[in-house]
Amino acid sequence: MVQSAALTEQRSLVRAQYVPLINIYIFLFSTSLHLLYQPHDMKAYQVTINFEWNDEFASLIPAHRTYINMLINKNIIDQYVVSMESQRVWVTLNAESKPDVEKLLKKSPLYKYWTYEIDELFVIDGQLYRLPAVTPN
Repeated sequence: MVQSAALTEQRSLVRAQYVPLINIYIFLFSTSLHLLYQPHDMKAYQVTINFEWNDEFASLIPAHRTYINMLINKNIIDQYVVSMESQRVWVTLNAESKPDVEKLLKKSPLYKYWTYEIDELFVIDGQLYRLPAVTPN
């Protein structure tokens, strides 16, 4: 029984030493996954869109959502977020250049209601780009 307790303690110490290394490996691997899914000649952009709500705008939302869903399914859009409080939209997407981002935006039925800014991104990180935490047994 004493040997078993000592062995258990030794295993716990080994796990404690390797868990930080495993977490670093998982972080590096999961961060690399995003790069694998993003075409090599593509850059990431954040588009901030401001809009004003009216009845005509509202009538175009179904067609706009169809367009946005198509871009999401093609892995062009990573995230699409809308705030009705501020009447603002944030879109994270992949494109070769800012003019290509503008071409994508102009195809939306809602384009004429927008003012927007396009920013090229340098770092993207968050829960969606990581693997679940490993819990050693």
